[in-house]
Amino acid sequence: MLNMAEQFLGEAEKQMVEARIANAEKRTSGEIVVMVAPSSYHYPYAGLLGSTLLSVLGGIAVSLFFGRESMWFFLSLFVLLFIVLNELSRRFLQLRRPFISRRDMVDEVEEAAIRAFYRSGINRTAGHTGILIYLSLFEHKVRVIADKAINDKVGQAEWQEIVDIITGGFHDREPGKALAKAVDRCGDILAAHFPCEAGDINELPDTIRIVGEGR
Repeated sequence: MLNMAEQFLGEAEKQMVEARIANAEKRTSGEIVVMVAPSSYHYPYAGLLGSTLLSVLGGIAVSLFFGRESMWFFLSLFVLLFIVLNELSRRFLQLRRPFISRRDMVDEVEEAAIRAFYRSGINRTAGHTGILIYLSLFEHKVRVIADKAINDKVGQAEWQEIVDIITGGFHDREPGKALAKAVDRCGDILAAHFPCEAGDINELPDTIRIVGEGR
């Protein structure tokens, strides 16, 4: 799964986005961090649910096809199918998608983004003006988290605009351009409330951060 995040942007796109981050931060005392995760969670319950349900249905179908009414025949098929399907589910997260609710995805991305915000030290900038743009690829979700000083002045509608720009890039298959545009817009928002000041330093790296699968 990590390869998914590493290959999400081509090298030219990464350089473009990182250049836009650097340019945006020249206009503001805020700090912009872009983070890409292959997924925010591994959803083990969905894997067990899917493997169990499909194994039951498969066992019933095969038993009916061969005209076998033996419970032991069904149980043997069930166990065999469950072992195979569960192993496939462990290896390929996409197989779990039909058994994951949209609400669960939203909640897991939210939790992972908040955790990443604090673990990465974005909350420790001098003026509490750090902002995280968090992309979770498996869920196709984006979360924008800003530190306290920014949230006191910027409303949720403006962060939703950033999310909409990036998710639009997912659908248009132009994630690099959309992400660059989103960074530009973040720069505009931050510059309006937190213009660059004399002696301002770059507290956080401008590089795109690739993180591993969520908890």
